[in-house]
Amino acid sequence: MARLFTEQFSFSKGDSVVVIGLGRFGSAVAQSLMRLGHDVMGIDRDGEPVQAWADLLTHTVQADSTNVSVMRQLGVADFAHGIVGIGTDLASSLMTVMALTELGIKDIWVKAMTPEHGQIAQRIGAHHVVYPEADMGQRVAHLISGRMIDYIEFDDGFAIAKVHAPAATHQLSLAESGVREKFGVTVVGIKRANEDFQHATPHSRIVADDLLIVSGPTRKVEAFASQK
Repeated sequence: MARLFTEQFSFSKGDSVVVIGLGRFGSAVAQSLMRLGHDVMGIDRDGEPVQAWADLLTHTVQADSTNVSVMRQLGVADFAHGIVGIGTDLASSLMTVMALTELGIKDIWVKAMTPEHGQIAQRIGAHHVVYPEADMGQRVAHLISGRMIDYIEFDDGFAIAKVHAPAATHQLSLAESGVREKFGVTVVGIKRANEDFQHATPHSRIVADDLLIVSGPTRKVEAFASQK
């Protein structure tokens, strides 16, 4: 799950990130960001997760993230990005967003449990909201019910999916099968067994068992993936 949401973060290499709330979501995202080369400060009110992650993150601190003065003393205002991963404590989550806003953090991400939580967070300063349980549930449903192998949906109704090539495309070039005209999606890449990934062109020929990387409006990607 953490990998899925880390892929959404448009961070430059080496940017500093403060992750607040070192539960399952926050700690997994923090670890993924470390692997990607970012400096990460982890903050939690509870000392146990702070100690558990002390040797794995750049810095870990036990602190009250809702207290602006404490956060300023910790140097949080100098961080490029803030991720609020606080789970069930709605008040602490929102007050932390307010603290980051007051400190002038330019890029604030919030884990939200409900649409109402997300809406309030955005109104008080959050720039991005993620819904881990809901988004992962939708992703799993797509993987189970269709021919998709992997699936990512973006906020603007756009999706990218890895799908088995439908029979209607077999032994034809993309131009001949007319995928874009018939389905309104774009095949951007092809992965064939025992061969390197290749970027798709109108002349690319599809064979049975090919895996296609497809992009386009979510509903059209879903419809294409449902083809046998």
